[in-house]
Amino acid sequence: MSTEMLDRRFATIGARVKISGDRRGEPRIDVRSDRRGEFFEVRFAGRGNAVDLEVVDVAPAERHLLLLARGGDEKSKFLCGHDERHWFVAAVPESARGVTGVRTATAALRPALVRDAIERARPKDAFRRRNAAYVRQGEWFFVPAPEVDPPMTLVLFDEPLSRGRGKAHLMQFAYRRGGQVVWLSRRYPSGISDEQFRRFTHDERRRDNWSQMIRDAEVFAKGAVRHPDHATLVLRGWHRAR
Repeated sequence: MSTEMLDRRFATIGARVKISGDRRGEPRIDVRSDRRGEFFEVRFAGRGNAVDLEVVDVAPAERHLLLLARGGDEKSKFLCGHDERHWFVAAVPESARGVTGVRTATAALRPALVRDAIERARPKDAFRRRNAAYVRQGEWFFVPAPEVDPPMTLVLFDEPLSRGRGKAHLMQFAYRRGGQVVWLSRRYPSGISDEQFRRFTHDERRRDNWSQMIRDAEVFAKGAVRHPDHATLVLRGWHRAR
């Protein structure tokens, strides 16, 4: 698909796109900003096969489109769209089957917990941000968990919720259950297990400024959930965050 055609297709959802490089290698898509506002930037890494870009589906009302990048035998799909206040891009998992359009791409990006909740609740519109199965804020889904009732001694206040290096969502009330204790330092930014940490001598532990965290814990939220890029959610009861 030519650059001119890509421009037209992105324009149907009110977006701009810029292609950097000669379309050869691994495609990478990010949301950038310039004087005119946000835009999608497509660039390429390495010296691989020539890559063809094609918009295979557009949902103008939702301001979403599905972009296919094909290079040799390799195919990648990206959901590009607008969520409340900003543009976003999400790579569709390679393991996902039957992704032919915006709706099937959106469904493929849902966690298993959310898919199960949809099967149970059978909401009228499973793509709304708030329905009988879940409430969504950005990339986070909150599924009702009426069976959860933690003691107040275990409830955390104004607890951050984040993935990677993005801006954290702030939960008014939070409860974390299970998970694995890990220790982090400058030498071990990815963390080591509690068992590995305890093998260090006292002097070895003093060499670094260690911090402890819980990895892969179940997270539950209640009350207000705030984020600078999204409208505030108010969860009336405990919800599992995923």
